[in-house]
Amino acid sequence: MNEEDEFHTPPGTFGASDSPQTGSDRVKWSAMTHKGKVRTNNEDSFLALTVDGREVRYLGKTGQGTFAESDYVFAVSDGMGGAKSGEFASKIAVEKITRMFPRTYRHAAGGLPTGFGDVLTELFNAIHKELTRYGESYLECQGMGATLSLGWFTPGWMYFGHIGDSRVYYLPANGEGMRQVTHDDSHVGWLVRQGKLNEREARMHPRKNVISKALGAGHRYVDPQIGAVGCESGDRFVFCTDGLMDGLWDRAICEAIREPSAAEQAHEPGPRLVLNALEASGRDNITAVVVEIG
Repeated sequence: MNEEDEFHTPPGTFGASDSPQTGSDRVKWSAMTHKGKVRTNNEDSFLALTVDGREVRYLGKTGQGTFAESDYVFAVSDGMGGAKSGEFASKIAVEKITRMFPRTYRHAAGGLPTGFGDVLTELFNAIHKELTRYGESYLECQGMGATLSLGWFTPGWMYFGHIGDSRVYYLPANGEGMRQVTHDDSHVGWLVRQGKLNEREARMHPRKNVISKALGAGHRYVDPQIGAVGCESGDRFVFCTDGLMDGLWDRAICEAIREPSAAEQAHEPGPRLVLNALEASGRDNITAVVVEIG
Protein backbone atom coordinates (compact mmCIF):
# COMPACT_ATOMS: atom_id res chain seq x y z
CA MET A 1 0.00 0.00 0.00
CA ASN A 2 1.45 3.38 -0.95
CA GLU A 3 1.30 6.50 1.20
CA GLU A 4 -1.59 7.99 -0.78
CA ASP A 5 -3.73 4.91 -0.16
CA GLU A 6 -2.83 4.74 3.51
CA PHE A 7 -3.87 8.30 4.22
CA HIS A 8 -6.76 8.86 1.85
CA THR A 9 -8.67 5.62 1.32
CA PRO A 10 -11.49 5.24 3.86
CA PRO A 11 -11.46 1.93 5.75
CA GLY A 12 -15.25 1.70 5.49
CA THR A 13 -18.25 2.95 7.40
CA PHE A 14 -18.52 3.08 11.17
CA GLY A 15 -18.64 -0.31 12.80
CA ALA A 16 -16.79 -2.03 9.97
CA SER A 17 -14.87 -5.15 10.91
CA ASP A 18 -11.61 -4.06 9.29
CA SER A 19 -10.51 -1.82 12.17
CA PRO A 20 -6.89 -2.49 13.24
CA GLN A 21 -6.40 -4.78 16.20
CA THR A 22 -3.15 -3.09 17.26
CA GLY A 23 -4.70 0.12 18.55
CA SER A 24 -4.36 1.26 22.15
CA ASP A 25 -7.14 2.22 24.54
CA ARG A 26 -5.33 5.35 25.79
CA VAL A 27 -4.69 8.81 24.39
CA LYS A 28 -2.52 11.67 25.66
CA TRP A 29 -2.44 15.25 24.38
CA SER A 30 -0.81 18.64 24.92
CA ALA A 31 -1.51 21.95 23.19
CA MET A 32 -0.52 25.61 23.11
CA THR A 33 -1.33 28.70 21.04
CA HIS A 34 0.61 31.98 20.99
CA LYS A 35 0.11 35.25 19.13
CA GLY A 36 3.84 35.44 18.28
CA LYS A 37 6.17 38.42 18.44
CA VAL A 38 4.63 40.58 15.72
CA ARG A 39 0.85 40.15 15.56
CA THR A 40 -1.30 42.16 17.94
CA ASN A 41 -4.02 39.49 18.16
CA ASN A 42 -4.19 35.71 17.82
CA GLU A 43 -6.23 34.50 14.84
CA ASP A 44 -5.46 30.84 15.63
CA SER A 45 -7.74 28.55 17.62
CA PHE A 46 -7.43 24.96 18.74
CA LEU A 47 -9.90 22.43 20.05
CA ALA A 48 -9.67 19.36 22.26
CA LEU A 49 -12.90 17.43 22.98
CA THR A 50 -14.31 14.12 24.08
CA VAL A 51 -17.57 13.07 22.42
CA ASP A 52 -19.90 10.19 23.27
CA GLY A 53 -23.10 10.93 21.33
CA ARG A 54 -24.87 12.63 24.22
CA GLU A 55 -22.54 15.55 24.76
CA VAL A 56 -19.11 16.94 24.15
CA ARG A 57 -16.71 17.96 26.87
CA TYR A 58 -13.91 20.47 26.48
CA LEU A 59 -10.53 19.16 27.50
CA GLY A 60 -7.68 21.10 29.05
CA LYS A 61 -4.50 22.02 27.22
CA THR A 62 -2.85 18.84 28.50
CA GLY A 63 -4.25 15.54 29.67
CA GLN A 64 -4.83 11.88 29.02
CA GLY A 65 -7.77 9.51 28.86
CA THR A 66 -9.12 6.27 27.46
CA PHE A 67 -11.40 5.24 24.60
CA ALA A 68 -13.55 3.19 26.96
CA GLU A 69 -16.62 5.42 26.68
CA SER A 70 -15.80 8.23 24.25
CA ASP A 71 -13.91 9.33 21.18
CA TYR A 72 -11.57 12.31 20.98
CA VAL A 73 -11.52 15.26 18.59
CA PHE A 74 -8.58 17.61 18.11
CA ALA A 75 -8.38 20.50 15.65
CA VAL A 76 -6.50 23.65 14.75
CA SER A 77 -7.81 26.58 12.73
CA ASP A 78 -6.12 29.70 11.38
CA GLY A 79 -8.45 32.61 10.68
CA MET A 80 -8.06 35.25 8.00
CA GLY A 81 -9.69 38.61 7.38
CA GLY A 82 -9.45 42.29 8.25
CA ALA A 83 -9.60 43.80 11.72
CA LYS A 84 -10.45 40.96 14.09
CA SER A 85 -12.62 38.95 11.69
CA GLY A 86 -9.87 36.34 11.27
CA GLU A 87 -9.88 35.72 14.99
CA PHE A 88 -13.66 35.46 14.87
CA ALA A 89 -13.54 33.07 11.90
CA SER A 90 -11.33 30.48 13.58
CA LYS A 91 -13.49 30.59 16.70
CA ILE A 92 -16.63 29.99 14.62
CA ALA A 93 -14.93 26.96 13.07
CA VAL A 94 -14.12 25.26 16.36
CA GLU A 95 -17.44 26.20 18.00
CA LYS A 96 -19.39 24.70 15.09
CA ILE A 97 -17.52 21.43 15.59
CA THR A 98 -18.58 21.43 19.23
CA ARG A 99 -22.24 21.93 18.34
CA MET A 100 -22.41 19.38 15.54
CA PHE A 101 -20.37 16.43 16.78
CA PRO A 102 -22.84 14.93 19.27
CA ARG A 103 -25.46 14.63 16.52
CA THR A 104 -23.14 13.23 13.86
CA TYR A 105 -21.52 10.84 16.33
CA ARG A 106 -24.90 9.55 17.46
CA HIS A 107 -26.02 8.92 13.87
CA ALA A 108 -22.84 7.02 13.08
CA ALA A 109 -22.85 4.96 16.25
CA GLY A 110 -26.51 4.11 15.67
CA GLY A 111 -25.63 2.08 12.61
CA LEU A 112 -26.98 4.44 9.96
CA PRO A 113 -25.27 4.11 6.56
CA THR A 114 -23.09 7.16 7.15
CA GLY A 115 -19.35 6.87 6.69
CA PHE A 116 -16.90 9.07 8.51
CA GLY A 117 -16.23 10.89 5.23
CA ASP A 118 -19.88 11.93 5.00
CA VAL A 119 -19.84 13.13 8.60
CA LEU A 120 -16.71 15.23 8.19
CA THR A 121 -17.79 16.61 4.81
CA GLU A 122 -21.10 17.70 6.33
CA LEU A 123 -19.23 19.38 9.16
CA PHE A 124 -16.89 21.29 6.84
CA ASN A 125 -19.81 22.38 4.66
CA ALA A 126 -21.71 23.66 7.70
CA ILE A 127 -18.73 25.73 8.88
CA HIS A 128 -18.24 27.09 5.37
CA LYS A 129 -21.90 28.09 5.17
CA GLU A 130 -21.72 29.84 8.56
CA LEU A 131 -18.60 31.83 7.66
CA THR A 132 -20.08 32.75 4.29
CA ARG A 133 -23.27 33.96 5.94
CA TYR A 134 -21.33 36.24 8.28
CA GLY A 135 -19.21 37.49 5.39
CA GLU A 136 -22.28 38.41 3.37
CA SER A 137 -24.21 39.94 6.28
CA TYR A 138 -21.65 42.14 8.03
CA LEU A 139 -19.29 44.61 6.40
CA GLU A 140 -16.55 43.96 8.95
CA CYS A 141 -16.70 40.23 8.18
CA GLN A 142 -16.38 40.46 4.39
CA GLY A 143 -13.79 38.02 3.07
CA MET A 144 -13.20 36.34 6.41
CA GLY A 145 -12.33 32.68 6.34
CA ALA A 146 -10.41 29.95 8.11
CA THR A 147 -8.27 26.89 7.60
CA LEU A 148 -9.18 23.74 9.50
CA SER A 149 -7.28 20.54 10.24
CA LEU A 150 -9.25 18.09 12.36
CA GLY A 151 -8.64 14.58 13.69
CA TRP A 152 -11.35 12.28 15.09
CA PHE A 153 -9.74 9.53 17.15
CA THR A 154 -11.56 6.24 17.69
CA PRO A 155 -10.05 2.89 18.77
CA GLY A 156 -7.60 1.96 16.01
CA TRP A 157 -8.25 4.92 13.68
CA MET A 158 -7.65 8.62 13.23
CA TYR A 159 -10.20 10.04 10.78
CA PHE A 160 -9.24 13.46 9.47
CA GLY A 161 -10.65 16.39 7.54
CA HIS A 162 -8.58 19.28 6.25
CA ILE A 163 -8.67 22.46 4.20
CA GLY A 164 -6.09 25.25 3.89
CA ASP A 165 -2.43 25.29 4.90
CA SER A 166 -2.56 24.18 8.52
CA ARG A 167 -1.18 20.65 8.78
CA VAL A 168 -1.43 17.22 10.36
CA TYR A 169 1.80 15.26 10.74
CA TYR A 170 2.04 11.55 11.55
CA LEU A 171 4.96 10.09 13.52
CA PRO A 172 4.57 6.29 13.44
CA ALA A 173 5.49 4.19 16.44
CA ASN A 174 8.17 2.34 14.46
CA GLY A 175 10.33 5.48 14.42
CA GLU A 176 10.31 5.94 10.65
CA GLY A 177 10.56 9.71 10.61
CA MET A 178 7.53 11.95 10.17
CA ARG A 179 5.00 12.19 7.35
CA GLN A 180 2.69 15.03 6.41
CA VAL A 181 -0.82 13.60 6.25
CA THR A 182 -2.58 16.68 4.86
CA HIS A 183 -2.05 18.53 1.59
CA ASP A 184 -1.29 22.25 1.64
CA ASP A 185 -4.07 23.84 -0.42
CA SER A 186 -1.83 26.17 -2.41
CA HIS A 187 0.06 26.28 -5.69
CA VAL A 188 3.32 25.99 -3.75
CA GLY A 189 1.98 22.91 -1.95
CA TRP A 190 1.05 21.39 -5.32
CA LEU A 191 4.56 22.06 -6.64
CA VAL A 192 6.03 20.29 -3.60
CA ARG A 193 3.77 17.26 -4.12
CA GLN A 194 4.82 17.14 -7.78
CA GLY A 195 8.48 17.07 -6.74
CA LYS A 196 9.15 20.46 -8.37
CA LEU A 197 10.07 22.23 -5.13
CA ASN A 198 11.88 20.97 -2.04
CA GLU A 199 11.14 22.17 1.48
CA ARG A 200 13.76 24.94 1.34
CA GLU A 201 12.50 26.26 -2.00
CA ALA A 202 8.90 26.16 -0.78
CA ARG A 203 9.78 28.15 2.34
CA MET A 204 11.44 30.85 0.19
CA HIS A 205 8.72 31.03 -2.45
CA PRO A 206 7.06 34.49 -2.68
CA ARG A 207 3.57 32.93 -2.82
CA LYS A 208 4.03 30.41 -0.03
CA ASN A 209 1.21 31.94 2.05
CA VAL A 210 -1.34 32.20 -0.76
CA ILE A 211 -3.89 29.42 -0.32
CA SER A 212 -6.37 28.17 -2.90
CA LYS A 213 -8.94 26.67 -0.52
CA ALA A 214 -10.44 27.78 2.78
CA LEU A 215 -13.69 27.80 4.68
CA GLY A 216 -15.52 31.02 3.87
CA ALA A 217 -13.15 33.65 2.40
CA GLY A 218 -15.42 34.20 -0.59
CA HIS A 219 -15.08 30.66 -1.91
CA ARG A 220 -18.25 29.34 -3.52
CA TYR A 221 -17.62 25.67 -2.82
CA VAL A 222 -15.71 23.73 -0.21
CA ASP A 223 -13.83 20.53 -1.04
CA PRO A 224 -12.04 19.23 2.08
CA GLN A 225 -9.44 16.52 2.07
CA ILE A 226 -10.86 13.52 3.93
CA GLY A 227 -8.98 10.40 4.99
CA ALA A 228 -8.01 7.95 7.71
CA VAL A 229 -4.85 6.65 9.33
CA GLY A 230 -4.73 3.37 11.24
CA CYS A 231 -3.35 3.92 14.77
CA GLU A 232 -1.33 1.75 17.10
CA SER A 233 0.26 2.31 20.48
CA GLY A 234 3.17 4.73 20.24
CA ASP A 235 1.88 6.64 17.22
CA ARG A 236 1.95 10.42 17.52
CA PHE A 237 0.22 13.17 15.57
CA VAL A 238 0.93 16.90 15.32
CA PHE A 239 -1.85 19.36 14.41
CA CYS A 240 -0.44 22.82 13.69
CA THR A 241 -1.02 26.15 11.97
CA ASP A 242 1.42 27.60 9.46
CA GLY A 243 3.09 29.76 12.10
CA LEU A 244 4.77 26.63 13.43
CA MET A 245 6.28 25.80 10.02
CA ASP A 246 7.42 29.40 9.63
CA GLY A 247 9.75 28.83 12.56
CA LEU A 248 10.59 25.12 12.32
CA TRP A 249 11.72 22.85 9.52
CA ASP A 250 10.05 19.45 9.36
CA ARG A 251 13.19 17.85 10.73
CA ALA A 252 13.17 20.17 13.75
CA ILE A 253 9.52 19.31 14.46
CA CYS A 254 10.28 15.61 14.30
CA GLU A 255 13.38 15.84 16.50
CA ALA A 256 11.60 17.92 19.15
CA ILE A 257 9.01 15.14 19.46
CA ARG A 258 11.18 12.05 19.07
CA GLU A 259 14.51 13.21 20.56
CA PRO A 260 13.94 16.27 22.75
CA SER A 261 16.90 17.83 24.49
CA ALA A 262 17.08 17.91 28.27
CA ALA A 263 15.88 21.52 28.22
CA GLU A 264 13.00 20.71 25.86
CA GLN A 265 11.81 17.89 28.11
CA ALA A 266 10.79 20.53 30.66
CA HIS A 267 7.78 21.23 28.41
CA GLU A 268 5.02 19.00 27.11
CA PRO A 269 5.31 18.27 23.36
CA GLY A 270 2.69 20.79 22.17
CA PRO A 271 4.08 23.76 24.12
CA ARG A 272 7.61 22.58 23.27
CA LEU A 273 6.96 22.99 19.55
CA VAL A 274 5.31 26.39 19.95
CA LEU A 275 8.10 27.76 22.14
CA ASN A 276 10.75 26.47 19.72
CA ALA A 277 8.98 28.14 16.78
CA LEU A 278 8.54 31.34 18.77
CA GLU A 279 12.26 31.48 19.51
CA ALA A 280 13.16 30.76 15.87
CA SER A 281 10.70 33.18 14.26
CA GLY A 282 7.47 34.34 15.90
CA ARG A 283 6.37 36.38 12.87
CA ASP A 284 2.95 34.70 12.87
CA ASN A 285 0.49 33.21 15.35
CA ILE A 286 1.64 29.73 16.36
CA THR A 287 -0.50 26.78 17.44
CA ALA A 288 0.29 23.10 17.97
CA VAL A 289 -1.57 20.11 19.38
CA VAL A 290 0.36 16.87 19.88
CA VAL A 291 -1.58 13.63 20.36
CA GLU A 292 -0.02 10.32 21.42
CA ILE A 293 -1.76 6.96 21.26
CA GLY A 294 -1.03 4.54 24.08
